[in-house]
Amino acid sequence: MSEEKKRTVRMTLDRKFGVSEKRDERRPRRDEGSREEAPAGDRPFRGERPRGVRGLREDGSRREGRFDRERRPRRFGDKPFGGRGSRFGRRDGDFSTRRPLDGHVPVYRQRPERKAELVDENIDEATLEARSVQAEQNADSASNPPWFRKLLALTTEKGREREGKFLGEGAHVVEELVSKHREIVIAIYAVEGFENEELVEKINEANITLHTLSPEQMKQLSSTVTPQGIIAFCRIANTKPVYESSRSVLTLVDAVQDPGNLGTLFRTSLGFGSDGMVLGRGTVSPFNPKVVRGSSGTFLRVPFEFDIDLIDHINFLRSKGYTIIATDLHARQALKDIPKHKLRKMAFLVGNEGAGTNQYLIELADETVKIPMSSELESLNVSVAHGILSYEAAQIQEDLK
Repeated sequence: MSEEKKRTVRMTLDRKFGVSEKRDERRPRRDEGSREEAPAGDRPFRGERPRGVRGLREDGSRREGRFDRERRPRRFGDKPFGGRGSRFGRRDGDFSTRRPLDGHVPVYRQRPERKAELVDENIDEATLEARSVQAEQNADSASNPPWFRKLLALTTEKGREREGKFLGEGAHVVEELVSKHREIVIAIYAVEGFENEELVEKINEANITLHTLSPEQMKQLSSTVTPQGIIAFCRIANTKPVYESSRSVLTLVDAVQDPGNLGTLFRTSLGFGSDGMVLGRGTVSPFNPKVVRGSSGTFLRVPFEFDIDLIDHINFLRSKGYTIIATDLHARQALKDIPKHKLRKMAFLVGNEGAGTNQYLIELADETVKIPMSSELESLNVSVAHGILSYEAAQIQEDLK
């Protein structure tokens, strides 16, 4: 029994984890009880461990080996992880010559340098008015001839009303006016060295006189800090809406004073096929240079009337079959909740940026609506609200066809 138990322990120690017990037939069989070292030619092939538990001899004593030697800390550049393998797939461990399998050198993208953007800052009305007054006081100056003082007067509201003219500033605005409204363009003024040859060619093809200004003169006429170098000199003109249409959408504007907002209202009206706009008293002039630029010159493609008494006009529109719809934060319905037969002809009433629509005008409206949105926000910008309503109205009109 004792010998059988001893053989069992020895067999356990002789086994190698993960290696078959079947002996290799290529090397000679040696005596089980022999403790002599096998000849060099009969030693186990590479990859097979000596018999016994790792670190112990067959008799149970500890074997001295690489685990007993003092080891220094591994440093970067030493033999790669695992001993025999290569460094990250290469035997030479040279990172500088490492290349992808396709042979192409990898390209490492860098963040592009951001160039300083020119700020298109508007110049306030008081500054423009001061320029015009100063030009009149320096009438004898050679740099302020009579024709230039007339142009400078058009940068103010009083000057535009007196002369019946307006200025359209910027390359996009001038191109729009020359292409779509040639009949109202009197002349074009460009700074010395203006480089947009394509626009210059369009101006020449339209048979419009092109004058040259000095950079200082252009700066005085411009309503921005960084002028684009070209201005159109035009007659004030507009087309009125056709109120007898069987189906249409209008916008009534109550005291919107920001030129950028009004310019956006014009662009939105054009984009969603509105039949026109009615600008009430207290609203900024549609011929203000900032409104013209804010609409990219497209404001003349939208029929409109301006400086209108909205109270009288609401009654007039109602007689023409329009449903007057006012935006109100306290309204209990959205536009889609209104009966469809009331939406064949509708006129939206939008109001001032800060005070909102006049309460008296809201009371004159046939319906009040709100735009469904999160309770985290009290109200929307007037041009944003108008854009949402214009989109919904266009969808409703399409369904009614």
